[in-house]
Order: sequence, then structure tokens, then C-alpha cells
Amino acid sequence: MLRLSGLSLPLDHPAEALPEAICARLGVAREALRSWTVYRRGNDARKRNAILLVYTLDLDLADEAEVLERLAGDKDVRATPDMAYRFVAQAPAGWSGKRPVVIGAGPCGLFAGLILAQMGFRPIILDRGKIVRERTRDTWGLWRRAELNPDSNVQFGEGGAGTFSDGKLYCRVKDPRFLGRKVLEEFVKAGAPDDILWEAHPHIGTFRLVTMVESMRQSIEALGGEYRWQTRVDDIALDRLPDGRQRLRGLHLHDGSFLEADQVVMAVGHSARPTFEMLHRRGVHMEAKPFSIGVRIEHPQNWVDQARYGKCAGHPDLGAAAYSLAHHCENGRTVYSFCMCPGGRVVAATSEEGRVVTNGMSQYSRAEFNANSGLVVAIDPARDYPDGPLAGIALQRHWEERAFIAGGSNYWAPGQRVEDLLAGRASTALGEVVPSYKPGVTMTDLAECLPGFAIEAIREALPAFGRQIARYDHPDAVMTGVETRTSSPVRITRGKDYQSLNVERLFPAGEGAGYAGGILSAAIDGIKVAEAVARSIVEA
Repeated sequence: MLRLSGLSLPLDHPAEALPEAICARLGVAREALRSWTVYRRGNDARKRNAILLVYTLDLDLADEAEVLERLAGDKDVRATPDMAYRFVAQAPAGWSGKRPVVIGAGPCGLFAGLILAQMGFRPIILDRGKIVRERTRDTWGLWRRAELNPDSNVQFGEGGAGTFSDGKLYCRVKDPRFLGRKVLEEFVKAGAPDDILWEAHPHIGTFRLVTMVESMRQSIEALGGEYRWQTRVDDIALDRLPDGRQRLRGLHLHDGSFLEADQVVMAVGHSARPTFEMLHRRGVHMEAKPFSIGVRIEHPQNWVDQARYGKCAGHPDLGAAAYSLAHHCENGRTVYSFCMCPGGRVVAATSEEGRVVTNGMSQYSRAEFNANSGLVVAIDPARDYPDGPLAGIALQRHWEERAFIAGGSNYWAPGQRVEDLLAGRASTALGEVVPSYKPGVTMTDLAECLPGFAIEAIREALPAFGRQIARYDHPDAVMTGVETRTSSPVRITRGKDYQSLNVERLFPAGEGAGYAGGILSAAIDGIKVAEAVARSIVEA
């Protein structure tokens, strides 16, 4: 097979135009093209009234060797790479060793558990939350009735934080082994739409993620894996080795029981603050990590569609328009859009009482009225929270508490119109844009809920973004706060063997450990860590 990249055609091209364009691009006769499949399709909307579809294709040609030789200097023509996933190990026949334990059932823990199960190691998967259907009811309890369950919410439970998101399935991590393809293929087996295999920016949406994680749980259990829900790890047991390193011996669970374990994958999410604090008390090496804070901003989706796609807005091959923006400010800060959710809603995402956190969510259809995105400011330990590995958590909690108070101390979010934020005054009423956050929004001054440098940076960035996307800085665009859980505030450092730098047999993994950001990169990291666990078992 031969892979051809960067083939552009008009948005409304007829079907027969694609093979004609392939043959013209490669300089071959039509009969030489036996078949083709779309590996990836995106769009080029730089000219919004002349949008192009951009294809990457895998081709079966009559004489591939001749084409590859003739176009040897063409970076867009190459042999199709081998994308098949191959297991690095298998449990020995009749293996009855101590089963590996995975803590956390989000994307990282899910794929660590799946790969270990597929290799025959029958993992035990622990999660402090509930199965996804029960978790969904608890989450709606916060959104509808302002009732928070600290152990079962947007952050904790089956599927992790990614379950209540846009379900984006793309990332920027280097992936020479095509582990991302393995992730997508497993999702399709679990019920995801086939288009995630070829769309340039695939997404699933919340409702489909719910059924998919259920299906994957059933697959893991069928292979001998075991889930234990509403099981919180309160402490770890360590043995001291002669060289000064420590070795994990097992886990103290919330019910007073002890679970012996020789390999533990720590796949907790970015909001597992009590776990981070416990690991720090036990001396597990970790460090503060950069993250970002800010707000969610909402515009009517049709404004974004028109700004990005012009007369092509609403075309079925384009869907709801997204955007990605960044601005470097005079005060040395960077403001950027984060986790943009076309046709979605802003959701209450706190996991701790007395605090307010926002996030974005979309369904697969992306058909709701507003577009929303994080509008966040990058911060870092050296400049903003230099007081140790857990200082970022303290900073998050501080501003989440301020947001809770500003919203009315009832889990309503503080909100402000763009015009009022730019003018430095509190908002007292909504304008044309109605916020989607539930249980509700209290109009106020977001300067009460964010550091001064963040407000200053957002004020500078809004007009700059308005020059890129018409009406982005519209007076009535509405912001709700605060967005603080953009990524983990800590990194639980690990070595090339994927084990903690100073605790043998502990495998920090995924977003909570600081090695991923989003569903796909967390799942990829889960695969890598599962492979490391398998090697440590068979090579012991």
C-alpha cells in the first residue's frame, strides 16, 4: 500500500473527482488505481468562502514500487506504515501470580486495564466513584439540584473526567507506534462511530462515551479483569530497600482492608487531590507542574460558524465550527482557548464541597445553541506557586472557593459580560448571550475570582481574538468562572521503566501523574504503562 497526504479538493466535489485527483497527483492511469481508503480527512478553511477538504489516503496501485521510486523526494508520497498493534508480552500459561492493580477508571486506567487483560494478567481496577450510569445520576444531581457527591461527579467514577467533555480524540503527542490507532479501534469495537478512524479532529460526545466505557468494562471482565467500585485508596504500604529506595507492598483501602500488590498503576485523574497529598506524605517523588486558569466563554454557535466558514456555514461535511486561539500579552502571560466545545454547554465540574469549577461538554451531534471554550492564562510554579509540589493545588482551591462565594455559595457560577469585564465593572444582567451553566449563573465581577494578572491578560486578549473571529469580543458574550482543572498541578516523576523515581513497583500514569492531557493521550499513556507492567512481571 502507498500513502498519499495533502490532497485537496473543493468542499462539494463529486465522488468521481477523488480518484481522478489521486491519479493526476501521482501521474498514473486510472486503471492503475485498484482501490483507495480514506485514512484522514480534514478541512482547510483559511479561505472561508472557498473551503477545501484535505485527504490522506491509502492506495492500492498496480505498480507501487515505480511510483515510490519516481516520487522519492515527495514528502507526501510514501509507503503506508504498519499500524498493527502487537503485544509486548503475554502471561505464561497457567499464570497465577499476584494480579496487577490499576487505580482509576478514566481513559488511562481503562486502557491500562484493557491491555493487561488482553495480555492475560487479569488486572484489578479500583475507583473511588461509581459505574457510569450511577455516576451520571449523581452528576445531574449537582447540575439540577446543586447537590454534590464528592466521590461521584464530573471528575470521579467510571470513564473519568473525559466522560463529561466533548470527547475529543486527537492530541499532539509523538506516536511512532500508532498507539492512538489502537485506542480508536478499541473505541469503535465498543460502539464509537467509524468516522473517528478518519476524521482529522474526531470526537464522540458524552452520551456515546457512556455506552462505550460500559462495553469496554464488559470486555475487561470477560478476560478475567475485576472492577471494585466505590473503593478509595487511603494509603500505600512501602518497604525500605538496602539502597534507600522504597518498594510498594500494597494498598490500604478506605474500608480498613489491605490489598497486597506487586505492581500498581497510579492512573488517578488531575483532580485526585487527597491521593496527591497522601503520596507526598509518603515521600513519593513529585513536583509542581505548570497549568492554566481562567474562565469559560460562550457565544452562539452560529456566530462561530459564520466567522469560520462564511457562506459554507452549516455544510454537513463541516459540522459545527471550532477554533483555536492564542495571544502573548504585554505582561508576559499567554492567553489561549482550551478544550473548545462546539455546540455544547458549560458544566459544573467541582469535586470538593464549597468550591466552583467550570468545564465544557458536547454531545456527538454538537447541536446545542452555544459554543464554549476555556479562555485561560498559563501559569507556572517558579512564578506563581513556588512553595512546593502541592502549592498548585492550594492555588486552585483558593480561586475555586472565591468563585463559590461570588456565585452565591450555592454552586452557581459567577458570570460576567465581555463588555463589563473590559470596562472593569460588575455585570448586573445578561445580554443577548444566555449562559448554559447549571444550576445557574450569578452575574458579578470575575476580578473577584481570578488573580489580577489573569484578568489583565484576558482583557488584552479579547480584542485580539475579536480581530481573528468576528464577534468574539461582542459586548454580550458571557464568561463563567472558574476554569482551574486544565491539567494536573503535579507531576509524579517516573523513569524510563515507567516506575516512580523512588518507589519501585509504583507506575504513575496518565493525566493525574502529569504525563497526558485529554482522552487520547491519557489512553496512549495507559497502554505504555501497561506494557511496562507486563514486562516487569514476565522478567521478574
